[in-house]
Amino acid sequence: MAKLFLLRHLKSQWNLENRFTGWTDVSLCEEGVESAKKIAEKLVGARINKIYTSPLIRNKETVSLILKNLGIKGLPIVVDKSLDERNYGELQGLNKEKVKAKYGEGQVRLWRRSFNVAPPGGESLKDVYKRAVPFYQKYIEKDLKDRKNVLVVASHNSLRAIVKYVENVSDEKIIDVELPFGALVKYDFDGKRYTKFALK
Repeated sequence: MAKLFLLRHLKSQWNLENRFTGWTDVSLCEEGVESAKKIAEKLVGARINKIYTSPLIRNKETVSLILKNLGIKGLPIVVDKSLDERNYGELQGLNKEKVKAKYGEGQVRLWRRSFNVAPPGGESLKDVYKRAVPFYQKYIEKDLKDRKNVLVVASHNSLRAIVKYVENVSDEKIIDVELPFGALVKYDFDGKRYTKFALK
C-alpha cells in the first residue's frame, strides 16, 4: 500500500498581503517559514521515497524547509511546471478585496474556485487540470503503483485539480474544495483506489 501526501506551500509574502499570486514568483513570508516545523511534524515517520513540486520559489522553499525540519537529505525531487499555480491573468498582483469590491464577491469566487470559469486573461481550473492531472497520472501515479510513498508540494489550484481526480469530485462540487496554506492531505493507494485519511 503506497501513501500519497499532498501539501500546499506555506504562506508567501503575497498571500500575507492578500494579493493574487498566480505565476508571479514570490518567496515565503516569515510566518510561512516559521510554520514549517509544525507542518513537518505531521510527516514524521512517513517514509517518503520521492517528492514532486513546481519551479515556483514558494513551492521549492516549502520543500526545502520541510526536509530540513525532518532532517532528510538526498531524496529525489522532481520539479515540473505542470504543478504550477493557475495563471490569474489580469488579476495577478491585485488585492483580492479590491477586486471583490470592483467585480462582486460571486464573480470573484467563480474565477477562483469554479471548474470552468477563468479570470480575465488567465486559466480556469479546467485548464490547470488538463496539465496537472496527465502529469500526475504519468509520473506520480506510476510511482505509487510501484509502491513508492510520494509527497507532492504544490500550489492551491494544481492541488485542487489533483484532489478532483483522486477523489472523483464533480465539476460542480469542486468549487467547495479548499486547502489552507500548509494544508496536508494523506491518501493510501492500493493500485486502484485512493483512501483519504485525516492527519492529526
